[in-house]
Amino acid sequence: MSTSTIKDFEIIKTLGSGSYSCVYKVKRISDGQEYAMKKVKLAQLKPKEKENALNEVRILASINDENIIAYKEAFFDDESQSLCIIMEYAGGGDILKAINEHKKNGTWFPEETIWRYFIQMLKGLKTLHSMKTLHRDLKCANIFVSSDGQQIKLGDLNVSKVAKKGLVYTQTGTPYYASPEVWRDEPYDGKSDIWSLGCVVYEMCALKPPFRAADMDGLYKKIQKGLYERIPLRYSSELASILSSCLSLSPYSRPSCEKLLSHPYILKRLSDATIMNFRSGNANKNDL
Repeated sequence: MSTSTIKDFEIIKTLGSGSYSCVYKVKRISDGQEYAMKKVKLAQLKPKEKENALNEVRILASINDENIIAYKEAFFDDESQSLCIIMEYAGGGDILKAINEHKKNGTWFPEETIWRYFIQMLKGLKTLHSMKTLHRDLKCANIFVSSDGQQIKLGDLNVSKVAKKGLVYTQTGTPYYASPEVWRDEPYDGKSDIWSLGCVVYEMCALKPPFRAADMDGLYKKIQKGLYERIPLRYSSELASILSSCLSLSPYSRPSCEKLLSHPYILKRLSDATIMNFRSGNANKNDL
C-alpha cells in the first residue's frame, strides 16, 4: 500500500459504478497527472469479496504490458472504508461505449480496426495466461481504448484468478460472455477467456452479443447449443472463421492465445501493420 491519501487527488468525473465500487477520473494535485481511481467499499464486502479486491491490486502490481491497464498505487481511505486503486487512465473510454456510438450513428467498425483491437486483446490475454492468470470477466465494458483510438488495454482484473492447478471451478463473470463450461459450473482454464474474447469481437462486428435471450434459462440453452448468426457480410470470411474457432463449444477445440497469434490470418494482419508502421516512420523522417 502507498502513503498517498484521497486528499492527494481531485475527482474530475465519475466513469462508472457497480454494486460495491465506483471508478472516477482523477487528477493528482501535486503534478496534474490524470488517472482512473477505483474505490471499492470494503466495509460492505464479504471476506471473499475483500480478498478479490486485494487480489486485483496484487495482480495489477505484477503486470507490465502495453495492452493491460497499468497499476500505479493503492491505499485505504479510512473515512469511506474504501480501498482506492489508482490506475492508468484510458481517454478513449471502453469498447462498449464505442459500440453504443456506432449503434446510435448507424455506423460500423472498419474491419481493420477490429483486427487491430483483436490482436492487441490477444497480446494482453497472452501475458495474463503466461502468468497462469485468467481474466474471467472479459467483456466490452472491461476493454479500454487509448485517447487516439489506436491502443487497446484489458482492465478490471478484480475477478482474475491464478489457476494454480490449471483449472478453476468458481463461477464468475458476465452471463452474455461466459463460456459453456462456466455456465455448467465445470472446471475451466484459459480457453474460457478465449470464448469471452470471441463474444467481444463478435459484438464489435454485429453491434450485439452472439447469444441473446429474454431470461437466464433461455440464454443458458442458447450458449449450450453454440448457435449464433454469422457476423454481417460486410466482414470477411477470414474474420468469421477465426471467431468460429473462438466460439467452439468444446474448450479443447478453441485455440490458445499463442495459436491464434501464429494463425496465418493474424500473421498477415501483423505483417501488414508492420509495413504500415515502417512506411509511416519513413514518411515522418522525410518530413524532417
